[in-house]
Amino acid sequence: MTLVLTRGDLESVLQPQACLTALREGFRDADAIRVAGQRLRTDLPFPGTATALIPGLLPGIEAYTVKVNAKFPGARPALRGVVCLHSGRDGELLALLDSATVTAWRTGLSAALGTHVLAGSGEVLGVIGAGAQAELMVRGLAVLRPRRALVVHDTDADRAAAFAARHGGGRVVGSAREVAATADTVLLATWSRAPLLRLSDTRDGQHFTSLGADEPGKQELAADLLRAALLVVDDRELAANMGALAAPGLPVAAAQATLGEVLRGAHPGRVSVEGRTVYAPVGLPWQDLALSWVAYRAAERQGVGRRVDLLA
Repeated sequence: MTLVLTRGDLESVLQPQACLTALREGFRDADAIRVAGQRLRTDLPFPGTATALIPGLLPGIEAYTVKVNAKFPGARPALRGVVCLHSGRDGELLALLDSATVTAWRTGLSAALGTHVLAGSGEVLGVIGAGAQAELMVRGLAVLRPRRALVVHDTDADRAAAFAARHGGGRVVGSAREVAATADTVLLATWSRAPLLRLSDTRDGQHFTSLGADEPGKQELAADLLRAALLVVDDRELAANMGALAAPGLPVAAAQATLGEVLRGAHPGRVSVEGRTVYAPVGLPWQDLALSWVAYRAAERQGVGRRVDLLA
């Protein structure tokens, strides 16, 4: 029997603290798995792209994930798909999970973790792009550190206002530059294909987390800002092939560290109050397993979800 977990099921069993713990352990330990994860993407003869992440593997978990996503920017929601959770013993399909929810949670909370590790002590948080991933970033950061004020920009002013209201109130501004002028820590999660911020838009000591550069051609931060900052990624090769390094044509060496290296103590991360830092992940298959496994075990304990026999 296969457990089917919808968005509502997942949101009822997932808790930010448990997910953050699983992700922190994953960043520290994932390199111990010698099977390389793959992120495959292709254009389509339709207004969207197809993406698959295989296999999601972590030490200590006798299971793996395969994720298949459709990304259609003009649709609502823009991302739809499924995560398949398989037993590592015999390949049994343990669960089918809504990938939009898993992706938003693992991406947003991984970014929150990276932000917390690298950002300075400033208390003003800025958000550029008030969608699902920014939602989880802000929720995750609220678990990890306090903030004093929030400033938000989105191309949809009503969505920005609703986002600010959900998170205790905040100021809505008209541009990404206005966010950077006010905030100490800036979170970007957009579909932009041109830089939203350049070095001249920023100041010493700021931190930037960029989630939007997750496919070829997408870009949120300009090359001069990436060069000037301590740049941390989740995977150097992916960052160069399709992430933050790709569009501005920066070499792999421009990424000084991975988040795993920082969490393991192999790289010090931020070393000065004045320095700028950037975290620019693409997203890795093991992160799907980390959250799918948390969700699957919690759903089994709580009796959440519906079981189906796909072989009947």
